[in-house]
Amino acid sequence: MVKSYLRYEPAAAFGVIVSVESNITYDSSGKHLVAPALEKLGVWHVRQGVCTKTLSPSVSSHGPSLAVTCVASSPSSLVASGYADGSVRIWDCDKGSCETTLKGHKGAVTALRYNKVGSLLASGSKDNDIILWDVVGETGLFRLRGHRDQITDLVFLDSGKKLVSSSKDKFLRVWDLETQHCMQIVSGHHSEIWSIDVDPDERYLVTGSADLELRFYNVKLELMSAESMVNVTGAETGNDGGSSTQNKWEVLKPFGEIKRQSKDRVATVRFNKSGNLLACQVAGKTVEIFRVLDEIESKRKAKRRLNRKKDKKSAKIEVEATETVEANHDTEEAGNILVITVPDVFKLLQTIRASKKICSISFCPVTPKSSLSSLALSLNNNLLEFYSIESTASTKTLAIELQGHRSDVRSVTLSSDNSLLMSTSHNAVKIWNPSTGSCLRTIDSGYGLCGLIVPQNKYAMVGTKDGKIEIIDIGSGNCSEVAEAHGGSVRSIATIPNGNGFVTGSADHDVKFWEYLIKQKPGQDSKSLTISNVRTMKMNDDVLVVAVSPDAKYVAVALLDCTVKILFMDSLKFFLSLYGHKLPVLCMDISSDGDLIVTGSADKNLRIWGLDFGDCHKSIFAHADSVMAVQFVGNTHYMFSAGKDRLLKYWDADKFELLLTLEGHHADVWCLAISNRGDFVVTGSHDRSIRRWDRTEEPFFIEEEKEKRLEEIFEADIDNTFEDRHIPKEELPEEGAVALAGKKTQETLTATDSIIDALDVAEVELKRIAEHEEELARGKAGEFQPNMIMLGLSPSDYVLRALSNISTNDLEQTLLALPFSDALKLLSYTKGWTSNPDKVELVCRIVTILLQTHHSQLISTPSARPVLAVLKEIIYARVKECKDTLGFNLAAMDHLKQLMASRSDALFRDAKSKLLEIRSQQSKRLEARTETKTEKQKKKKQKK
Repeated sequence: MVKSYLRYEPAAAFGVIVSVESNITYDSSGKHLVAPALEKLGVWHVRQGVCTKTLSPSVSSHGPSLAVTCVASSPSSLVASGYADGSVRIWDCDKGSCETTLKGHKGAVTALRYNKVGSLLASGSKDNDIILWDVVGETGLFRLRGHRDQITDLVFLDSGKKLVSSSKDKFLRVWDLETQHCMQIVSGHHSEIWSIDVDPDERYLVTGSADLELRFYNVKLELMSAESMVNVTGAETGNDGGSSTQNKWEVLKPFGEIKRQSKDRVATVRFNKSGNLLACQVAGKTVEIFRVLDEIESKRKAKRRLNRKKDKKSAKIEVEATETVEANHDTEEAGNILVITVPDVFKLLQTIRASKKICSISFCPVTPKSSLSSLALSLNNNLLEFYSIESTASTKTLAIELQGHRSDVRSVTLSSDNSLLMSTSHNAVKIWNPSTGSCLRTIDSGYGLCGLIVPQNKYAMVGTKDGKIEIIDIGSGNCSEVAEAHGGSVRSIATIPNGNGFVTGSADHDVKFWEYLIKQKPGQDSKSLTISNVRTMKMNDDVLVVAVSPDAKYVAVALLDCTVKILFMDSLKFFLSLYGHKLPVLCMDISSDGDLIVTGSADKNLRIWGLDFGDCHKSIFAHADSVMAVQFVGNTHYMFSAGKDRLLKYWDADKFELLLTLEGHHADVWCLAISNRGDFVVTGSHDRSIRRWDRTEEPFFIEEEKEKRLEEIFEADIDNTFEDRHIPKEELPEEGAVALAGKKTQETLTATDSIIDALDVAEVELKRIAEHEEELARGKAGEFQPNMIMLGLSPSDYVLRALSNISTNDLEQTLLALPFSDALKLLSYTKGWTSNPDKVELVCRIVTILLQTHHSQLISTPSARPVLAVLKEIIYARVKECKDTLGFNLAAMDHLKQLMASRSDALFRDAKSKLLEIRSQQSKRLEARTETKTEKQKKKKQKK
C-alpha cells in the first residue's frame, strides 16, 4: 500500500499589532482603528485597547500569503485594503466579512481613497496605474495611465468629479473623471511626492515630498479661458491646433510654501475631519501639527504683518532723506492691498515626538469635547499610540503594546503539557496561550536567544546575548534570578531528559551542565528555584547548538568549524565527529528513538545521520537560504525545518522525501517548536508573528503533492505570460491614457471556458427540443428526457446561470476572450433575459461589452442585424422602466426624510440657524472695530 500522511494547515497567527509596510485608519464611527497585521486587518477598540475583530482573507490552497500594503475607510462601515499582489478587498467592519475582491493591478497597491459619498474607490499601484472602482456595482470602471513611476497618493475633488494623483515621478496630475482624461499636470517639485491631501472645504491642497517645504495649492474649480491659463511652470496649456480660445479647467494654482522643521522626507500629510488641523508626518520620529486659521483670523494675521512692515518702513523714513521719503510713500500706497499668504493661514501648533520611527498616522473622524482632535500613530516597533491634541500640547492617552514583541521573535518553547508557549525577543519574554494566541505574561529581560520551560511549568530559563541565564517565575511574571553563566552569548539550551537539569552552549567555547536547586533566599519566606553549574567542557571553537539524546547517553555539540562533535554524556569522552557541511551548523535535533540525528546549516542543506556509526544517510538541499531550525516529531522519523526563505517544511527522514511546504511568514523564520503529540507546530519569525500550524485529519500522498507543486509552477508561468514581460511597453502620451480596469487572469480564462461550454450544451439541448417537437407533430415521440447536466433549467436559464456565476469585476475580461461566433450566440439569448427586472443591468453590461468589442464584425454580419434591431427596442424600454422605478423610490424616501426632519428637530434647527446668524454679526462688528482702530492709528501717525 502507498503510505499516507496527515496534512498540517495554518491555524492561528498572533503577536503582530501593526505592520510596518502599510498605513492605519479609523473607521467612520471613530470608535475603532483598523491596523494591518501582515495579511490580516485587526480592528482595535480605541477606548478598551482590545482587538475586537480580525479580518483575514480565506486561506488559498497554494501560494504565499500576501501582506496588506494600504488601507482606506469609507463613510459607511466598509474598509478597503490593498495587497502586495495588486488585489483590493472590500470588508464590512460590522459583519467582519469580505464583501468583494477586485483584481486589476499588476503591482502592489500603494494608495487607496474613497470619495465623500463612498460610492467610488480609487486605487494606485506600483505599476504606475490608477483604477476607478464602482463600490456598489463591485466592478472596475476604467484605468488611468500617465504617471512614469509608482502612485503615492490620491484625493478626490469637486464632489468626486475630479481626481488628483501624486507619484514618485515628481508630478501631480488632475484627472477629469467624467471625460476620463488628464486635464492638468503640476510640476515644480524637486523630488518624489510622497503624500497629498485636501481640506474638507476643498480650498487648499497640500503636498509633501523630500523637499524642506510643504507646498500648498489653491483649489479653483471655475471655468477659465485658455489664454489666461498658465500652468505651474509658466507655459501656456493651450492645444497644439491653435485652439487657445477654448475654455479649459485649471484646478490647482500655486499658493505658497511653508518651511518644515524636520529634514527627513514627508511620509504623510493629512487634514482632520473638521479641517482646522493639518498633520505632517515625516519618515522619522516626529509629527508636526499645523493649525488652519479661518478666513477672519488669517485676514487679521495678514493685516498685522502689513502693519509691521509699514512700521519698519516708517522708521527708515525718519532716518533717510526727503527724496527717498516720497518714493517710499508711493510704494507704501501700492502695498496697501491685503494679500493672504500661506503663513497667514497655516500656523505651527506643536510637534509630537514618538519613541520610535513613525510608520503612519490617522486622525479620528469624531472630534472629542475636551481637545482639538485625536491622532493615532503606528510605530515601526509593533506599537500603536494615541494622542490627544490640545491647543497648548499633546498628551499620550493610550499605547497598545502588550499583544506583541517590539522586535523579531528569536526563540519559541512549549511547556511539557503544551499549555504554555514562551517566546523571547531583544528586551522581553512573553508567555502565551498557544491555543487562543492570548498573551498571559510579559517579563522584561535581556536579549533572549534561547529558552526552555522547566517541568511543572512554574519556572523558565532564558539564555541571553550577554552570556546570562535568567530564571523567570511564570506565576508572578518577574525575573527571580540572573546567573552569570558564560563569557559570550548563550546560543543554545537543551534540557536533560531526567528533568533535573539542562545543558548550555556559548560563544565562549564552553558547554556547561546545570542542575536545578530549590533554595530559600535570605529575607524571603517562600523557596525559589536556582541553578548550579556542575560540569564545564571546553571546546576548541564557538558552540552554536547543543542537543542531548532522549536516553541521556550522548550530547551533540555543533561548532563554528562546521563540524558536530558527539560525546558520551557521563564521561564527556569523544564518540563521533560529523563533518560534511560547508558552512556552520545552525540547528540540530535527535529523534525520539535515538537512531537519527538531523543537522541544518547555513549552506541551505539538511543532513540526516545515523547516531550509531555517524554515517550520513542523506544530504538534502532543503531551503533557498540558511536553515535556522529543525526538529523531529515525537516518536516518529518525521521532521520540520524552517529557514530564512520564509518557509516551513515537513519531511520524512526515512524516505528522504519532502511532504509539505507551508507558506505564511513574511520574513525569515528563526525558530520552531513541536508539541509532544505532534498535533501542532509553532514558529517564530523576523516579521514578529508567531504562527501555529495544526495537524488535520485529512490524509495526503507524496505523489499527489508532487503533482500539485508542478501545477503551481505551471500556473505561475501562465501568470507571467499574461503580463507580456518580453513585449516592449508602449510609450504613454503626455496627457495620459485610459484603459480597461480589469486584467486577464487564470480565473477569467476559466470563466470564458465555462460560458463556451454552457453555450454548446444549450445549443445541443435546443436541437433536441426542436427534434422532439417535430416528432410530436408526427405523433411518433415519447416522453422527453431533459439533460441531467442542465439541472432542470431551460437552455436560456442555463447560459444565464453560467454568466451570473462570474464576478462583476471579471465579466469584462471574460467576454473579451469570447470568439465572435460564441458572442453572436450569446447576443441571441439576451432578448429573453430582459424580461427579468433583476437581470436588466447584467444584460446591458453584456450587450455593451460585446458591441464595443465586435462592432465592425457585427455591422458586416447580416445574421446579427435582426438581433441588434430587437435589442435596440427592448433594452431602452427596460432601462427606462428601471430608472423610473428607482427615481420613484428615491423621491418617496426623500419625502419621508423631509417629513421626519420637520417633525423631530424643527425648533432646534431654527435655534441653530439663529445662533449662526448672531455669531456672524458679532464677527462682522469685531472686524469693523479693529479696522476703525487701525485707521485711527494711521491718522495719528500721519499727523505726527
